Formats: sequence, C-alpha cells, structure tokens
Amino acid sequence: MKSSTIRLIVILATLSIVGITITQIYWVRRAFNLKESEFTRSVSTALYNVAQKVYEISNTPSPTNNPVKQLSTNYFVVIVNSDIDASLLEFLLRTEFEKRNIQADFEYGIFDCSSEHMVYGNYVPASATRQKIVKQSSLPKWANGGYYFGVQFPNREAQLINQMGIWSFSSVVLLLVIIFFAYTLWVILKQKRLSEIQKDFINNMTHEFKTPISTIALSAEVLKDPQIIHQPERLLNYTNIIEKENLRLKQHVERVLQMARLDKEDIGLKREQIDIHTVIAEAAKCASHALDEKGGNIITQLKASHSIINGDKLHLVSMLHNLLDNAIKYCAVKPEITINTFDTGKNLVVEIRDNGIGISQENQRRVFQKFYRVPTGNVHDVKGFGLGLSYVKTIAESHGGTISLTSVLNQGCTFKIEFPQ
Repeated sequence: MKSSTIRLIVILATLSIVGITITQIYWVRRAFNLKESEFTRSVSTALYNVAQKVYEISNTPSPTNNPVKQLSTNYFVVIVNSDIDASLLEFLLRTEFEKRNIQADFEYGIFDCSSEHMVYGNYVPASATRQKIVKQSSLPKWANGGYYFGVQFPNREAQLINQMGIWSFSSVVLLLVIIFFAYTLWVILKQKRLSEIQKDFINNMTHEFKTPISTIALSAEVLKDPQIIHQPERLLNYTNIIEKENLRLKQHVERVLQMARLDKEDIGLKREQIDIHTVIAEAAKCASHALDEKGGNIITQLKASHSIINGDKLHLVSMLHNLLDNAIKYCAVKPEITINTFDTGKNLVVEIRDNGIGISQENQRRVFQKFYRVPTGNVHDVKGFGLGLSYVKTIAESHGGTISLTSVLNQGCTFKIEFPQ
C-alpha cells in the first residue's frame, strides 16, 4: 500500500474518531445536565412538601414566597420559622425522597439563627445501613435569621453519573474503540516501517551478494583459459580474488544466519571462564587485515584487574570484531582506535573509542535496531545489512551486560560495554 494511501486512511480515521468523541462528550454532558436539572427539581419539590408538613404540624403559617433556597448545586436550605424535632424531620425527608426516587446520601442540619449554632445534624446514607451523628456539621450557615434546616448531597455528581446507565456504558465502549484504534494505527505504521526495512534489506543484500558473485564468475572465466597455466602470477592473483570474495560471501551468510538464530532466541551460549583481555586480542587480530589496508592502528589500555567473566568466547570475539570493523569502515582518515578496560567495583567495562565520522544525536537511539543504517543520502561507499550493532547489543545483553554509545558528528564514537562481575 502506498504511503499516501496509508496517510489518507489515518487522517480520515482520526477525524472520524475525533468527531465521534466530540459528539459523545456533547450528548453525555447534555444528559448529565438533564439529570442534574431533574434531580434539582425533585429535591426542591420534596423539600417544599417537607416544609409544608412542618408548618402544618407546628401550626405555623407558611411564607408567601418559596421557603426552599438552593445555595449551591448540592446544598439547599428550608425556612421553617420554628423549632423542629430532628427525628420527625429525618422521617419526613426520607419519606419525600423515597416518593420521588431520590436515592442519594444526604446530610442535614437544623440551625437556630438566634444562637447562631446548629442544634442537630445527621448523615443519612441512601442504604440506611449506617448513620453518623454530626454535632459539628460541615454544612455552611445561612445569613438570614429564623429557624431553618439545611440539606446537602455530598456525593451528588458520582450518584448522578451512576444513574446515567447507558451513557456511561457507551462512553466506556467508545474509550475501548479509541484504544483499539490507536493500537491498530500503531500496528499499521509499525508494519509499514518493517515492510520498508525489509525491502531495503532485500535490495541491500541482493547488491551485497551480487558483487562478489560477479567477481567470482569473471575470475572463473579467466581461469578457464588454457594459457593461464603458463602465467603463474596471474593464476595466483585470480585464485586469491576468488578466495577473498568467497570469504566475503561467507561472512555475509554468517551475519544473516546469526540474526536468524537470535530471532529464534537460539543463541546457544557456551559459557566458560574467559579473560576479556584475551578476547580483545583475538578481535584485534581478526580486524588487523582491514586495519592495515587503511594504515590504522589499535591502542590498548587494559587496566581491569578483574578481567575474568563467564561467557561465550566465540560470540564475544565476534561482538568486539563488529565494533572494530565499524570503527575502521566508518573512518574518513587513518583509523585510530583505543580499547580501554577498567573496573567500577560492580562491573567490568570495555570501552572502544575511534576517530570516525561519528553518529548524529537523532540516529544514536536507533543504531542498535535491527536493519537500521544511518542515512547517507546517495553515497553508498560503506556496505552492510544493518545487523552489526543489533547483534552486538543482543550478545552484550545475553551476557547480562549493557552497551551505550556516546558520539559527536565528525568526532568519532565511544562504545561502552559493561559486564557484571
């Protein structure tokens, strides 16, 4: 699928999800407001009826205006103008709330404004399984004079949301859809990236194998000439070319097979007690031919006093050789490589520093990813599959170690490998 098509699908899907989300928020908010209005009306009516019954019981004339005042979204006060029995008030409140199906915890308090204190208070849960006497209630006082009682619903918002039923369910479903969409989008983009990496890898591998095969084929054609047997120097030269290109093919195949085994988690480490200094010497020897061709050299500063680790010698040599090979290949001048070892108390550290072209900050986080190669534009003077540093990281971690990179563009790289002791 083309990148433009995927981009269009992502944009349209994102706009659809955003539109659905905005619509859902709008209707949920509207439904909540309707529930809130319905709750306020029901409570106001219930409290008005309670006030009328209190007036009847106390033989007090009812006021001409509405005795119920809503001071906040969850706090109501009712003017009664006379003392009232707390148990009677609670009974009336329960009765009226049950009639109107108001299933919410509430707290009430009876205030005497002449003495400016609350004479009684109680917290009444909707289940009525527990009660808490509130002698000093958190209910705010009202500035007007006379007797009045206040009713507060401390969990009003949560209880209204619980009553919204289908809206809460649909919101949860929408959230799951958004999460699924985000995950699907992440998978699509990841698969697209893997497809591009796979395509680049196949193209690169084809070129890497094609070059030595073509060279071997040309050398074989020359060797088929019967007269070449009379030219031993020429015969030896082409034989060396075939041997060199065959070794190059073998190295390519080994790299691919190595990563295939790592993908199956079948590294098969053959652990033994080995000296990391010996491993460094063998890796340096393996890299000596490529180093001599560029006229470079390796400086070793092996200061670690505890250099014995439990590991696989073959993989460790291959790991260090990969780092040295990169230091040689990615160097525009004569390679100067320094290998340091030292102890930190808990870890054995192997540090490889070079004077190569370096790696930019934005690419440093990705160089250890499989198949990733630092972009070089149209210049392809350094060949490879992008497997080396991924292999290095895997081997370091399989030995319980870590690897880190410090680099400045055009000022070389420093790879630090730490092994537990």
